[in-house]
Amino acid sequence: MVRWLFALLLAFAAQLAVAAVNLNTATKEELIAVTGIGPARAQAILDYRAQHGAFKSVDELRDVKGIGARRFETLKSEFTVTPPAAKPAPRVEAKGPAVAAKGEIKPAK
Repeated sequence: MVRWLFALLLAFAAQLAVAAVNLNTATKEELIAVTGIGPARAQAILDYRAQHGAFKSVDELRDVKGIGARRFETLKSEFTVTPPAAKPAPRVEAKGPAVAAKGEIKPAK
């Protein structure tokens, strides 16, 4: 029983270690949870995202103040970038006659 619980705990911990943090949606707390990112660097990432918009790639992390080449190399595998959700297209009202369910044409209002 103890071995089974230990194996389950180990599997759960491995899942957490594999999950990468999305630079475009991460909160300050999520960024701080990454080893090597403290409150100041987390805020720098958030400030960069606010000023430049969504990250296009993890490589853009190099441009954040306080993250140099060496630190980037150790951090890059901890992050991912997914594009922000697309905004839905504006709804356009149809003009002209509308087609009824039975195929009849109704006059437009």
